[in-house]
Amino acid sequence: MVTVKIDGEEKAYQEGITLETIANEYQEKYNNLIALVISNGKIKELSKKLREDCELKFITLQDTIGHMTYVRTALMILAKAVEDVVGKENLTKLKVDYAIGHGYYCSTEGNFTVDKGLAERVVKRMREIVESGTEIVKRPYHMDDAMKLFGSQGMKDKEKLFKYRRSSYINVYCMDGYYDYYYGYMFPNTSYVKYFDLIAYEGGLMLLIPDKKHPEQVPVFEPREKLFATLRESDEWGKKLGIDTVGDLNNEICKGNINELILVQEALQERKIGEIAKEIAGRGGVKFVMIAGPSSSGKTTFSHRLSVQLKTYGLTPHPIGLDDYFVNRDQTPRDENGDYNFECLEAIDIEKFNQDMCALLEGKTVEIPSFNFKTGTREYKGNYKTLGPDDILVIEGIHGLNDKMSYALPNESKYKIYISALTSLNVDEHNRIPTTDGRLLRRMVRDARTRGSSAQRTISMWPSVRRGEEENIFPFQESADAMFNSVLIYELAVLKQFAEPLLFSIGKEEPEYFEAKRLLKFLGYFIGVSSENLPQNSICREFVGGSCFHV
Repeated sequence: MVTVKIDGEEKAYQEGITLETIANEYQEKYNNLIALVISNGKIKELSKKLREDCELKFITLQDTIGHMTYVRTALMILAKAVEDVVGKENLTKLKVDYAIGHGYYCSTEGNFTVDKGLAERVVKRMREIVESGTEIVKRPYHMDDAMKLFGSQGMKDKEKLFKYRRSSYINVYCMDGYYDYYYGYMFPNTSYVKYFDLIAYEGGLMLLIPDKKHPEQVPVFEPREKLFATLRESDEWGKKLGIDTVGDLNNEICKGNINELILVQEALQERKIGEIAKEIAGRGGVKFVMIAGPSSSGKTTFSHRLSVQLKTYGLTPHPIGLDDYFVNRDQTPRDENGDYNFECLEAIDIEKFNQDMCALLEGKTVEIPSFNFKTGTREYKGNYKTLGPDDILVIEGIHGLNDKMSYALPNESKYKIYISALTSLNVDEHNRIPTTDGRLLRRMVRDARTRGSSAQRTISMWPSVRRGEEENIFPFQESADAMFNSVLIYELAVLKQFAEPLLFSIGKEEPEYFEAKRLLKFLGYFIGVSSENLPQNSICREFVGGSCFHV
């Protein structure tokens, strides 16, 4: 017998009982489906068996780790269903490309047509697989055997990925004869994935998954055409460079091609920035360039580089930060926990901002404020501005796309830009890299360098940062006149060198340990690259240091 402590109570179980059986016993006490178990401080899948005395804690679908377990399992069911419907011999490729809202866009290649009819047949097959409760078996494979297995199935992307793995064994999942590899945890069988839908979209398949807040509600798909177009453009850039997955990137690094890759990727970004500047200059009447994007998108470097490009068209750009219009600290709203909420619109003196901007439009001279973050007060230090015919303000801040922020300004005077780090690189074809992971690593490295913040603190604050983005930035992204993807296809290989020591410093006793361990495993897929040869104006320099701009 084995003694198990759950919620402060001890209970005896037969050795060898599965964690799934115990989870089922306690499920009625939880409002959401139990996805995983923490056993003596280690996350374990429900398929694991009890072998020793332990203390158990349950992870549900409302936890990020539990939700991603649901997503991975649903994607495996999708991959199996597509193969069943179109025939293995007709399927060349299925790639999980990017997340659009609550949907996961998957592109396909093969001898079949993606349309509404195919989506209906695939989702029907998915539901059959779910209803069957097919077991998902996890087995360790020696690396050589795994590479042979996936090579025989035409999964060349996994062969390339495993080539650079240091471990001798990897875990392979099997579902009714279908084999796959997933970076993260899975359910013990398919019956757990009850809520999903599938539609045909833009030549591919969009898998709709409930969010963490409402794990039993399949959301209605809301197209984000500009975001999708930007992601697809970045995907095409990657294909032209011959880099679709981490294995491709590692190959280029090993061939000694990294310096050329850096130069080409930077040139592609500079070309895009130049195109945006050309459109601003050609439109006429634009006096306010409003730049907004989520945390660690590289907004500051982007605004500097855009300003340089605007100068080539004879314009004189002046940078302004919306943060300088913060209300004084004693007037700052607080969140539900009583902490200052610097990310809500009410934290900005909107009236004063609009008064100043309208005065500038009228040709008046205005003294622009500067916010002192140490004292929590707005100060005036003689920063006077007057807009001449060629002057243009480059305004950066999280509320830049929200028309409530600039309600008094004529629409024709504004040009709005949404910038984000939209990762298009995949671990392999079935394991995408979440955009938020890249931004979190950027912020972790930058905060450690510029603010002395630990990785633990950055990770602990990240959920709050993400909530602010969901409320104040993402709802307005489609209103932008232009979108800019600040991701550099090589950057995770550079960030790896800076992030790993920070992550290793987080102890097992800390709540952020599981996230640190996940990120370390993720960075382990990459071969590291030195930052030595990065251009001084690179967006990556904003995070690792050495920028020629004041960032």
